[in-house]
Amino acid sequence: MKQLYMLMALFMSVFPAFAQTDSLQLQIQEIENSLQYQYGEISLGDGLAKIKVPEGFKYLDAEQSEYVLTELWGNPASGTTMGMLVPKDKGVLDDDAWVFDIEFDEIGYVEDKDAEDIDYAELLNTMKDDMIAGNEERVANGYEKIQLIGWASEPYYDQESKILHWAKEVKFGEAETNTLNYNVRILGRKGVLMLNAIANMESLPEVKQNIPLITSSVSFEQGHSYFDFNPDVDEVASWTIGGLVAGKVLTKVGFFALLLKFWKVIAVAVAGLGGSLWKRFRGKKEDAAAVEEEVQEKVTG
Repeated sequence: MKQLYMLMALFMSVFPAFAQTDSLQLQIQEIENSLQYQYGEISLGDGLAKIKVPEGFKYLDAEQSEYVLTELWGNPASGTTMGMLVPKDKGVLDDDAWVFDIEFDEIGYVEDKDAEDIDYAELLNTMKDDMIAGNEERVANGYEKIQLIGWASEPYYDQESKILHWAKEVKFGEAETNTLNYNVRILGRKGVLMLNAIANMESLPEVKQNIPLITSSVSFEQGHSYFDFNPDVDEVASWTIGGLVAGKVLTKVGFFALLLKFWKVIAVAVAGLGGSLWKRFRGKKEDAAAVEEEVQEKVTG
């Protein structure tokens, strides 16, 4: 009887934690239910491009995507997202959540003459050095250090469709889980459509498997494609194919501007950068799980 009273007392002491877990799940579900996903064909950038939401995905508009990126995931505000594609069977606060964020960078017409001559092993070493050199300023601006681990998928340029894609594995601070930074660039007349997969490394096979589906779903409208370039009136970008991969601008642009541009596409809470809301959710779930495990040990012991 004494053991029964002790067990009852233990359950009473941890009941708030279980109730908190239920409340947490309700909060997450409420947030997910508040998001208005779209399907079908959607115009991007006032007639710049269009996306036919592929099978197995759902689309969030720019306003809601900005909310997810900043308020839920803790990224710096940028205001440049045109929306995001989310796997149909996932929510943005799931443990294994991943998305494709869509943006347009009006940098001009990117010449691709260097595409076949790039030594990507040498480029990777240069990128690693650049990232190390930039860590001091990142820390000074309140961000964690970043380490470039290597290619998660080596750069590939489709000469015919004018689509470039590659993936990096990066580590934020002391995070146990590395971040997957999968980049897709669709070259256009006046710039590039950027589709950036925000995910953790465990999602790489799933993300990579969907690259052909994603790239075939997005296209420039007539008059905006790479093949509509008019050398008499259009500007040629200072970027090259190698520059797009390295994330460098070959013109005189302040480093801090580049820093912000870099951060907005790869900082992600699920990989350890952490927004306050996400940390609170995950912290509560972990605390409740620990208490539940303690109860199970008491019962079975």
